[in-house]
Order: sequence, then C-alpha cells, then structure tokens
Amino acid sequence: MLQIHEIDVFYGAIHALKKLSLEVEQGSIVTLIGANGAGKTTTLKSISGLLRPKSGGIMFKDKDITKVAPEKIVGLGISQVPEGRRVFPSMSVMENMEMGAYLRKDKKGIEADMENVFTRFPRLKERRKQLAGTLSGGEQQMLAIGRALMARPQLLLMDEPSMGLAPLLVKEIFSIIKDINERGTTILLVEQNANMALSIADKAYVIETGEIVLKGSAQELMNSPEVKKAYLGG
Repeated sequence: MLQIHEIDVFYGAIHALKKLSLEVEQGSIVTLIGANGAGKTTTLKSISGLLRPKSGGIMFKDKDITKVAPEKIVGLGISQVPEGRRVFPSMSVMENMEMGAYLRKDKKGIEADMENVFTRFPRLKERRKQLAGTLSGGEQQMLAIGRALMARPQLLLMDEPSMGLAPLLVKEIFSIIKDINERGTTILLVEQNANMALSIADKAYVIETGEIVLKGSAQELMNSPEVKKAYLGG
C-alpha cells in the first residue's frame, strides 16, 4: 500500500533521514520505534507532504506522492494524528470533527461517520459542544483520532498517541488503535512506548539517527536482544 524508497530529508543543513526505506502492507499495523530525535516524526511528515524529500520516492497505492501537496494527500486517503494532539483549542469538539471532513461533500456520510466516532468515544459525545482546549489530555487524544477518522482514511498515520497519558488510558488508546485496524484501516504507528507498539503491530522498524537499523515482524523485534536492551528495558 505504502512504499518509501531511499528518501533523504534535510532540515536546513541537518540530514534528518538517510536513504530511509519502509513498506506498509494493506490491512496491517506497522510500527516505527526509536529514541527522541531519531527521525520518526520526520518520516510521517514526509509521507503527509509536510516535508519534501531531497531524493528517493514515496508511493501510495502505486501512485507517486513524493511531491504531492498535503491536502491532496488527505484526499488520496492518508490522514495523520499529529504528535501532541494539535486539536483546535478554541473550536468545539463537533467543529474539530467537521474540520477532519473538510474535503468531503457527502453530508449523510459525514453524519454517519460522526455518529460512529461518538459511538467509539462516548466521552466526546457528552462534550460535543465543549471547546477542545478544555478537554483532558486523554479526551484530546480521542478527538485527534476521531478528527483523523472523519476523513475516511485508508492509511492512518499516528504520531506518539500514548504520549503524556496515564497507563490506563494508554491501554484504552491501544485497544482503540487495534479496533480501528480490525475494521479495515491500515496503520503506521510511531511510538516511544515500544512494548505497547510491538504488542499490537504486525511488522516493525527501528530507526536511529535517520536510518532504519532493524526491521522484521513485531514478534521478532520483541525477542531481539538489541531491541530489548535499547527500548524494552530488558
């Protein structure tokens, strides 16, 4: 579904991604794990069109999206749940969700999807008229996921969904991610909580200073001595 082939990405003089390649098969959960500053968010921003690779290419469903504008990429079926949630604080829960569907014209479909999100996140339904900035961290994370789902993505990019959340909420968010995947959405998950990420993923990549240093099934990486030592506290 998604193929990244040897992309090089720079921030000014900083070489952030070096010949990075990865693949996401349709219907799977793929996780990208690594330390802070390793290049995880840069990878997602490159897929979303927010950063342009200097060389290499990105294919989505056999279409080259390397130079496609971010809003067109959303239209092709890729949505992102950004790091730090990034909800619109002075807009209500409903208005945030409507922003997720801004490219869509199917009023009935939008209403149905809104209802689906509210079924999945009852707390958002209770707070639908509340300003997003007044929600708790966990509720904002649910809203960020709900907003991304309103675009009806085929591929959902998730950047650190568990960041700053209490352990109980982390469990809840991960079971939601699994459920979204089981209902047919492919997921590329960037996560510092390597244990949780590997427990729900099919395939995993480890990134260090902009390079993929390990890849394999999530199970293989979970059992890898290097991964245990560096990321799983083993």
